[in-house]
Amino acid sequence: MSLEIICTECGADTLVRKEPVYDGFKKVGEKVFCISCGYEFSNENEILYQEQKKPAIFNDSDKSKKLDIFKDEERTRNCRHCEYYIVNPFVQRCSLHEKEVDATDVCFDFKLKEQKTSESESEGDTTSE
Repeated sequence: MSLEIICTECGADTLVRKEPVYDGFKKVGEKVFCISCGYEFSNENEILYQEQKKPAIFNDSDKSKKLDIFKDEERTRNCRHCEYYIVNPFVQRCSLHEKEVDATDVCFDFKLKEQKTSESESEGDTTSE
């Protein structure tokens, strides 16, 4: 919520100041004041808040074009989709080439990892009789 208001008392285009009201150590409410004249508003309904204005600096023509870094055949040949990709909390490895790799590396010995479906996983759990 914007803190910018038009004060009903002094008519200034200003801000509000909110102060907490306590009963002992328990917060029971807030007092709202005009910063310009110090007028205390009795309730939130009498305050005329201004609408938030977004600056119109950029428009759709200023957006950059979508970058297309990988070719279509390279997009699915990343190590993270490969069967030989091994994830470890400390290092990611390729079990075929036995070397450290990154998830976005591209390999020519790529073999697509089999995607397990939820049905095949639930059917395999029938051993608990």
